[in-house]
Amino acid sequence: MPSPFRIGVMQLTMEPLEEMLESARVMDRAGLDTVWLAEAYPWWRKHGMEARSSTVVSALIASETERLTVGWGIISPFTRHPVQVAMDARVVQEAAGPGRFLLGFGTSKIFLNNARLNGKRTLGPMREAVEIVRGVLGGKAFQYAGDTFSADVPALQDVAETPRDVPPVYVAATAPKMQALAGEIADGCLTPSITTPAFVRYTRENVGADIDIGCTVVASIHESDRDAGRDGAREIAGMYLANKVQNIKGAADTLLDLAGLRQEEIRPVAEAMEQGGRLAAKAKVTDEILDKCKPIAGTPADCIAAIEEYRDAGCTHVMLELWGEHRHEQIQLFGSEVLPHFR
Repeated sequence: MPSPFRIGVMQLTMEPLEEMLESARVMDRAGLDTVWLAEAYPWWRKHGMEARSSTVVSALIASETERLTVGWGIISPFTRHPVQVAMDARVVQEAAGPGRFLLGFGTSKIFLNNARLNGKRTLGPMREAVEIVRGVLGGKAFQYAGDTFSADVPALQDVAETPRDVPPVYVAATAPKMQALAGEIADGCLTPSITTPAFVRYTRENVGADIDIGCTVVASIHESDRDAGRDGAREIAGMYLANKVQNIKGAADTLLDLAGLRQEEIRPVAEAMEQGGRLAAKAKVTDEILDKCKPIAGTPADCIAAIEEYRDAGCTHVMLELWGEHRHEQIQLFGSEVLPHFR
């Protein structure tokens, strides 16, 4: 069956816990479909923020909301053994209840570089991680001997008090081989920030399967002022463009190429981020650069038109990377003025 079209939020886990919880409560009331937790990494400390565990935060969000589906977008199997991932997943399942959890895996090369872990081989370990997580959560006796990960877990007994279902598993992917692997073994593929409709079409071709395609898109909204509605998207675009220049050179080349962004064009953004933080980077994001990032931003009509363009390109799951002032009001505005158009 084709994937339903969903609209959710990609939440960076580098903000105070109560702020993240309250944002999730607002999303729940506003009718958004999903909240994805993007695990922040220690690099953000350079810019006045602190990384928090998305697995822990996701369980708390699940217990604080009623209908919102909670996803990991993403965690790395290289930083948590897949058996530990399955244990963490059970906690979120228990807190959320049936059908409200999505498990997202990704390599997270910036985290590997920061921790000096080996990230040269990723396809084999990702395949192993997905097999182990599904095997452990499936409940039967499970033994697995892989090149990177192994597991030996006894069967769940009937008396064990725990959820029994296996959640949908997503694989985050930028490169074509990892996208193809997602199409082969996963229930969905997640794309990175600065995804554009052109990159969605590229992803669909590489995935080669009718699975959910979740696209992380910089976003912000204002009820009537287009420039004000683009303001938050300008700031988070600056943060992520700097990240792609400073931390994941090469891996983001196709992403940037398909957006029509050149290194010499965005290097001033990265330099400003390094010297003056995210507001300095924001000031270097020109209208031309922001337009190339294809944000879902502006007035409700602007946002509806942008989401339609992403849907037409093959995106089935928009993940709004919301930023800027009055975010709770932005969430409510998306819920009241944008979501009804897609229901």
